[in-house]
Amino acid sequence: MTFLCLAITTLLLGSQASHAAGDPKRGAGEYAQDCAVCHSAMAGKNKTGPSLFAVVGRKAGSITDFVYSEAMKQSAIEWTPENLNAFIKNPKQLVPGNRMPFGGMSEDKERDDIIAYLSSLR
Repeated sequence: MTFLCLAITTLLLGSQASHAAGDPKRGAGEYAQDCAVCHSAMAGKNKTGPSLFAVVGRKAGSITDFVYSEAMKQSAIEWTPENLNAFIKNPKQLVPGNRMPFGGMSEDKERDDIIAYLSSLR
């Protein structure tokens, strides 16, 4: 029984482990290069895109003073590391009809680093 619980826990947490392996310091640089033009990392400061301060764990489309696309408002997504990974990889696939003019990021390590950085914004 204990082995089964350990195996299930390992499977459930395994997908989070790859994002936890990201480097937030490197992620801050990648964020500055790839994300900061449109997204602020400061609380309450929106740009063309919504602030990404404390985005991990937040419901998509929930910042009250930002005008989201209908697709994003209706998505019912919570920004978990897994959902952030899928969105950064291919925004149009995860939320078809969203307005973000970004084609996606194919490099796993870069996504992991950015997600580690976003996870540090509290």
